[in-house]
This record gives sequence, C-alpha cells and structure tokens, in this order.
Amino acid sequence: MRVAQVCPRYRPYIGGIETHVERVSEALVERGFEVDVLTTDSSGKLPKEETINSVGIKRFKSWAPNEAYYFSRDLKKHLMKNSDSFDIVHAHGYGAFPALYATQAKGRNKLVFTPHYHGTGHTLFRSLLHIPYRFLGKRIFEKSDKTICVSNYEKFLIENHFGPNEEKVVVIPNGVNLEEFKVVRKKKKDHRAILYVGRLEKYKGVQYILQVLPRLSTDIVLEVVGKGPYKRSLVKLARELDVEGRVRFFEGLPRTELLQKYAEADVFVLLSKHEAFGISVAEALAAKKTCILANTSGLKEWIDNENCFGVNYPLELEGLVRLINRVIGREAQQTKLWNWEEAVGKLTELYKDVVYLGA
Repeated sequence: MRVAQVCPRYRPYIGGIETHVERVSEALVERGFEVDVLTTDSSGKLPKEETINSVGIKRFKSWAPNEAYYFSRDLKKHLMKNSDSFDIVHAHGYGAFPALYATQAKGRNKLVFTPHYHGTGHTLFRSLLHIPYRFLGKRIFEKSDKTICVSNYEKFLIENHFGPNEEKVVVIPNGVNLEEFKVVRKKKKDHRAILYVGRLEKYKGVQYILQVLPRLSTDIVLEVVGKGPYKRSLVKLARELDVEGRVRFFEGLPRTELLQKYAEADVFVLLSKHEAFGISVAEALAAKKTCILANTSGLKEWIDNENCFGVNYPLELEGLVRLINRVIGREAQQTKLWNWEEAVGKLTELYKDVVYLGA
C-alpha cells in the first residue's frame, strides 16, 4: 500500500506533529508500506529530497510567518498532480495549509486526517483567523474518509466545533518507544534539572517556569529543549530575572541526546494552555519522571496526582514553587502508556478498512 504523509514540518524539527509523523512513518515502512512524507521547509536549508530510515521525504518551499500556516504553492501543485498515485493521503495539522491542500487535491485516493486540533489560535491574531478559516477547515473533515484524534479531549472539541459524522471519527493515542528508554542511564551531576521539551511559543507557559526559578534553590536549573518564535522573549526574561546562568537552551538535539535529557531530569514541566495529547509527557513518564502539567486541554487526561500533578490557570506562582519543591527528584511509578506498535497497529487496521472496505 502506498501512503503519503502530508505535514507542515518534519525531522529535524521537534514538535508533536513532527514526532508523530516520524514514528508512524518509520513503523509503517517496517510493516511493508511504501511511505512518502510530503512536507515544507520555510528555511530553504534542508535537502529537497532524502531518505531517512527507509522513509522518502520531499520538502517544498513555503512561507511560514512566525513559523505558522506553511503556505506552499509547490506542495499544492505536487499534490494536485500526484494524489491519485497514492492509496491513502494522510494529512496532519488542522492549523496549517498542507492539510487543506491534501483535501483540495483529493481524487481517487482515500483521505485520512489527523488534525492535532487545539480549538483556537495561540495568539489574538491567530484566534481571529480561526473564525473565517473554520469554513475551510470544516471541508477537511467533510472530505476525509476517517478523522483520527489523539485523545478523547480532541475528539470532544472536533465533535463540538465541526459536527462530523461520528462513525468517521476514531481515537488512536500517540505512542512511545519504551525500549529506547531502557538503555539510557542517568549520569551524576552537580545540579537538579527541570526539563521542558517542545516548541517555544507563549501559550506553552515556559515563562512561568522562569518566573519561579529565582524562588527555587540555586542548584536547580531549567533545561529547555526546542525552538520557536518565543525563544527571544524567554532569553530576555531570563536576563531580567538574573537567572541566565541557570537556564540552558538546546536546539536540534540528536535523539540519543534528547533521551539523555529525559533521563537526567529531576522533574518534567509543561504548562501549556493548548495540547491535543502531549507526546513529551508520555516520553517523560517513559523515563520515569514525575510531571507537573497545566490542568488544561488534553493534558487533563494525564493528571493522576501520583505521577502527573496539575496546576490551574490563572497560575499561582507560589503554589507552583511549592509543588516543584515537593515532587522534584521523585520517580514516577509504572503507568500504562501506549507504545508505537499498538498505535500503528490500530492505524494499519484503519488504513486497510478505508482502502479495501470503503469504511
């Protein structure tokens, strides 16, 4: 079966959609599928075509203001010309244009859509744009043969905002590769680390971790893994708070080094207001790290007050300080996590149903 994975960005970028598409694509290839990733590159610095772990990748020039939307005339033209050569075109990301292009190009191919939907934009301007875009976005749900949500929360949002046929909507959670965490060992260090992994956007809440850092013991540092348009503001805030020496930024880490960061962390913190799932939470738990999460969106489904602790918005900084001091260094207990084999097994069944049974 020939499958196109259409997404705004792909490896080496780090993010929820990027990780999801990479894990799914590589696992599908191992199961005998022929997979092409069709994505964009607004930097113009990455190879236009390459193969990574038997996955063929084609990158198309795009315009992505503030690393959003990913307008790409070249990707749209390619899809219009080649969609019928695939059995399935699997589009990812409601908030970017590649999924819309895949919808507009649909011909004889089946269309599967994973929206990774947050329900709103992440700035006032983007929130306002969501209103007119919803008319276009609804078309993606209407033309999709199946819509895959990564959490029950996301499914709830989609059903309330778009009212799709319930039979066309399924939930397949993201997975985690448990085996790769078993070989990583924590090294001795002279500090305790709060870890954040993800894109650097204001809505992700990294600024609140910075704000409490001066109130924490001086042996506690913040390690931030990721890139994004909000980094400059975070660097400036660290300077204003006089904690520059206790904040470390990392971009483009190889997978082995990212796993090491998880292993060496003493607590994982994600205070995002909008998450469909939270892959980094699953990975932190796989590394047996206690998590502090915003009690919002899809993150609510992780909170159990044993391994994952929630904080409410509006965020009370002293409460966050107390919680960090209470759980830092505590090892998370065994918790049920989907692995990618389970997730891709469900996806494989769905693909076959869509293609051969017309489900």
